[in-house]
Amino acid sequence: MYYYSLNEYLKSTFGEKVYKISLNGGMTCPNRDGTLSDKGCIFCSRGGSGEFSASSQLGISAQIEQAKQRIKSKTDCKKFIAYFQPFTNTYAKIDYLKKIFSEAINNDEIVALSVATRPDCLPDEVIFLLDRLNRIKPVWVELGLQTIHKSTADYIRRMYDLEVYDTAVSRLHSININVITHVILGLPGETREMMLETVRYAGERSNGIKLQLLHVLKDTDLAIDFQKGKFKTAFAR
Repeated sequence: MYYYSLNEYLKSTFGEKVYKISLNGGMTCPNRDGTLSDKGCIFCSRGGSGEFSASSQLGISAQIEQAKQRIKSKTDCKKFIAYFQPFTNTYAKIDYLKKIFSEAINNDEIVALSVATRPDCLPDEVIFLLDRLNRIKPVWVELGLQTIHKSTADYIRRMYDLEVYDTAVSRLHSININVITHVILGLPGETREMMLETVRYAGERSNGIKLQLLHVLKDTDLAIDFQKGKFKTAFAR
């Protein structure tokens, strides 16, 4: 099977290497603030899986400049993707989302906007905003699916059904937004075939897949289960 890497896609699309900058919009998550739960997904860190992002106290333009300075020693990239990463990045008032997304996408060196979010956090007003931004520069939405299997989804406390993901993908594609689906390989209780089923399902519906190997972070409920011996990782066998 041919693997079309993100790096190859970016070079083909933008004519040169492109670097992804993680930005922090200071969001929370309905799975954290009590709307759905106050515990979050079982694997998610205190920082909402955005440990490489800058402080949300900095403005978006300042975060972009800080990131560019930080990576100068690693790359001579002149084009960047603005990636809103920690927590759920469409879970805020629409005026605020418009402000921070517009600030990022209108930066001359930003060639695309990528927004990580939950499929159940895409109301009509957000879809409309993403549609308008996509007419300025390419917009991608990264959806945290992780698995298509209900038993696993319940265990990791995902807090939405598979049909919600399907609807979100359909709505985003209807406005020509590229969808990248996040999948975790090695979730407790999942077999190789279950993982392949998830990858096939996501691959048939997405423009891209982000495959993440399960890793156990300190101070998470997943870490507690690991310490109790409820599951083993590949390195623990």
